[in-house]
Amino acid sequence: MEVYALIGASGTGKSHNANSVMEDYGIELMIDDGLLIKDGKKMAGSSAKAEETTVAAVKRAIFHDPIHAAHVRERIQQLQPKKILILGTSEKMIDRITAALHLPAVKYKIFIQDIATAEQIEEAQRMRREGKHVIPLPSIEVKKDLPNYWIDSIFGFMTKKKDKTGKTTEDKCIVRPRFSQLGRLTISENAIEQIVRHNLNRQEEFDRGAKIQVDMNDFGVSIYCEMKIRFGIPIQAAIEQFQINTIDALDEMTNLTVLKIDVRITGITVG
Repeated sequence: MEVYALIGASGTGKSHNANSVMEDYGIELMIDDGLLIKDGKKMAGSSAKAEETTVAAVKRAIFHDPIHAAHVRERIQQLQPKKILILGTSEKMIDRITAALHLPAVKYKIFIQDIATAEQIEEAQRMRREGKHVIPLPSIEVKKDLPNYWIDSIFGFMTKKKDKTGKTTEDKCIVRPRFSQLGRLTISENAIEQIVRHNLNRQEEFDRGAKIQVDMNDFGVSIYCEMKIRFGIPIQAAIEQFQINTIDALDEMTNLTVLKIDVRITGITVG
């Protein structure tokens, strides 16, 4: 199986262009926002657009739920595609999806700016600012899973699909998810530091007067800790457990990608 990836920031038109990419490369299946799609029909999965919050939507899109992931994995095995397309906001997101679904490594990477014009990307971003999200399925398919959502069809804008008579047909639609109406969510570095410190204080091996530095960028969060450890504690094992616990806590509470957690032991405490 060959895995293709369509990569672009959120709201840049990936779902608009996905069907065209599949046609151009002869790809049979698509994975987008938690859904497995073939020939304009949902084969398996559930849409991240149905989630109530942004964090829940991201987790749905990366198949964080093992039951969701197992269902889609089983359907892929049944369909036995030669090629599959995965949509994601970053290469790291694509890697998380391939890992969750037990897929081979990506063979071909396609970036949205290579297939869409600047004007098309700007139009897609304008729609996203209005809280509108595209699903690469006809509205009749989407209404099965999102019966109470505002749904509209797309004809024309970045749509190339036509029927046998040459008439443009619907191969995608717009929805306005509930989480898009809740406003912007930001998480401060101070909040991340408090989560790390709380997690650190739960481990008795370390002194509570730790120095914690948090750096955030578009790719994730990096953490640097300076602290003392109690005498007689295996240092390597204690640090690894702290790192694992911290990554799990941040993933559960914020869904942020942890790039690294550097730890420097500055001393030993007795008693």
